[in-house]
Amino acid sequence: MIKWGMVVKNMPFEVGQKMTAVGVPNHNAEQFSVNIGLSEQEIALHINPRFNANGDEKTVVCSSHLEGSWGEEMRIKNFPFQQGEEFKIIVEFSESGFMVILPDGFKFTFLNRPGAKKYSCFSFGGEVSMKRLEVD
Repeated sequence: MIKWGMVVKNMPFEVGQKMTAVGVPNHNAEQFSVNIGLSEQEIALHINPRFNANGDEKTVVCSSHLEGSWGEEMRIKNFPFQQGEEFKIIVEFSESGFMVILPDGFKFTFLNRPGAKKYSCFSFGGEVSMKRLEVD
């Protein structure tokens, strides 16, 4: 079972909407994650900035967790995160996927692997203090 530090349920996130997550990684954080899914276990988008964890340094790793298994990982070498400094991640949801906008404005797309048109579970893990979550 996956364990998350903070979970927000029953907050609809539908095609055409934008999610904004604001937080601060701990001063000695190795990694943290922002997740969007159908539940805490069925994750359509897992965004995992890694300062130094699991063999990755200053890399954003994205994946999905469906039917009990992690999917293929996508690695982004653009790393605009600093330990102890506030960040903002924006995710724009379209039918084909998620447009992720990192704190420095760098954008990339991650496929909507489950294909749902609505998600309602947000979870956050690792060494991070979440400050704000907005969907509009």
